[in-house]
Amino acid sequence: MKLYYDVIVVGGGHAGCEAAHAAAMMGARTCLVTMDMNKIAQMSCNPAVGGIAKGQIVREIDALGGSMGIVTDATAIQFRMLNKSKGPAMWSPRAQCDRGKFIWKWREILDHTPNLDIWQDQVESLLCEESHRVTGVKTIWGCELYAPAVIITAGTFLNGLMHIGRKMVPGGRCAEPAALHLTDSINALGIRSARMKTGTPVRIDKRSVHFEDMEIQPGEDVKSLFSFMTEHPGYPCHPELSEKKGTAALPQLPCWTFNTTPECHEILKSGLVDSPLYNGQIQSIGPRYCPSIETKLVTFADKDHHPLFLEPEGTDTNEMYLNGFSSSLPMDVQLEALKKIPALRDVRIYRPGYAIEYDFFDPTQLMHSLMSKKCDGLFFAGQVNGTTGYEEAAGQGLVAGINAALYAGHVGSSPALSATSTQIPTFTLHRDEAYIGVLIDDLVTKGVDEPYRMFTSRAEYRILLRQDDADTRLTKKAFEIGLATKERYEWWQEKQKNIDAIVDFCNQTNVKPKYVNSMLEQQGSTPLSVGCKLRELIARPGINIWNVAEVTPKLKALLSTTSNRNKEIAEAAEIQLKYAGYIEREKITAEKMHRLETIRIKGNLDYNDIKGLSTEARQKLTAINPETLAQASRIPGVSPSDINVMLVLMGR
Repeated sequence: MKLYYDVIVVGGGHAGCEAAHAAAMMGARTCLVTMDMNKIAQMSCNPAVGGIAKGQIVREIDALGGSMGIVTDATAIQFRMLNKSKGPAMWSPRAQCDRGKFIWKWREILDHTPNLDIWQDQVESLLCEESHRVTGVKTIWGCELYAPAVIITAGTFLNGLMHIGRKMVPGGRCAEPAALHLTDSINALGIRSARMKTGTPVRIDKRSVHFEDMEIQPGEDVKSLFSFMTEHPGYPCHPELSEKKGTAALPQLPCWTFNTTPECHEILKSGLVDSPLYNGQIQSIGPRYCPSIETKLVTFADKDHHPLFLEPEGTDTNEMYLNGFSSSLPMDVQLEALKKIPALRDVRIYRPGYAIEYDFFDPTQLMHSLMSKKCDGLFFAGQVNGTTGYEEAAGQGLVAGINAALYAGHVGSSPALSATSTQIPTFTLHRDEAYIGVLIDDLVTKGVDEPYRMFTSRAEYRILLRQDDADTRLTKKAFEIGLATKERYEWWQEKQKNIDAIVDFCNQTNVKPKYVNSMLEQQGSTPLSVGCKLRELIARPGINIWNVAEVTPKLKALLSTTSNRNKEIAEAAEIQLKYAGYIEREKITAEKMHRLETIRIKGNLDYNDIKGLSTEARQKLTAINPETLAQASRIPGVSPSDINVMLVLMGR
């Protein structure tokens, strides 16, 4: 059987769902190929979305017209805003989700996406022309699906191998088969692959837990949501769907925290001889920032306890996730060690933790559009690019889906697209525009030597990439290319108009000491001796826009608190006023870097012939072949003096 499409997406994880949705919404006839339609967007590890820097990515996905934020808001069972004690550039939303409902919410969205088919099957090989141009895929059941653009989002399934102690079982996830031949088909195109490792913890039956021996960790104000559209009456995450307006759609559940014990550690140490991580069974590299419990014991040998977090998997299940106890030790060792923790002394488990090794492809073989440099029309997104995390995968999937649709001919005229008259337009995000831009630039420019995880520290323009202004940065771009809907665009315009009104009022309005000094004294701030602008008061440490509104009736009227959306608008306006100087400074710095982005060097220089370059620079520049001078400047091993040499040559 043969089927014909514009875009084929291989894999139904977080990258695949966003890729398929984006391509189809842009008008491309799209087919999502997945092994199991009932496990689309499965949260293989922690059933949570967001976190430090990851929350910003989800807000960017939402601002661009993606669905992860909408699905999260509709299925969240606990919300938190991390880093609120720090500046707004560090604020990061996080939500615990109902694992099962998360899957079915995604299915509902995909099932109602125009131009999108879902095909349950397993891709075995690529179909390509001799000119290294992809033409489609072939499945294990012999179906041939043809399309000019194919996106690989296979997650941990490519030659996946699971480990529990000395036991090894092929699989892409517990109880799911591995994809055993697709890597060979991709390697045949000259695309390099390697191996990485990740893991997951034990799953616990909450009926066996002694919660009285733990510390409760409640959620926060459920107004801290992910999607900018949550308040929009036409969207499925609108709070009117819940029993009580203004709250999340599902019951909000607490998490719990406690510690391991020295007795627990002794049992874990006794099992290290059978640990795949330490007996030579696993050779690949795991995520440094999410170590297994056995790695913690070896790395931090002086610690007699480590924190653990027990998190619910949903509202209708007894299954709980033990965050902090990722392990591939033998089953009996895991269970015996857990029983040495007072709160888990009678613990029963659904399944033990395990490690998994899988294939990935060196991302320096990709362009910023996430299309392969080796094979036209072939895109990669998610863990196959060496990343870890649902959010990083979804962000890549969205960009790959957009660019696959553009490659397949669904092109609009938009300033958001970059192309010459002889090139296919591409959609890319700069490092000062989105964390997604930082992520992709890091991958294609620097490559990975361990599973890549996003942090705020990776972004040099953090104050421009806040979670509150993702729609300001990105929604217009998404609307211009046909991804963001008209409703989303107009909703953002209305919000921006309200923010601008507040900012303009505070910039233009003077206030006299007699009206505000009492408030300033109450807040421990120095009283005024002469009048000043409202913006100057709001910029003071310890003073917020609500304090000032209490003594300024017109401002208070602008900051009506009758809905979540007005709170969001007021917060965004306050950040713009309070940090105006820092924001402007970063914009100037970013603009200087953009000048280097306009200097295209690909195809213009033979690095091996440039004697002024260091040997390392010649090797790295030849291997990566950067598009612009700015990208070259970010390659490890390319120094400022190397950049100056190329600037001189380009000037000639």
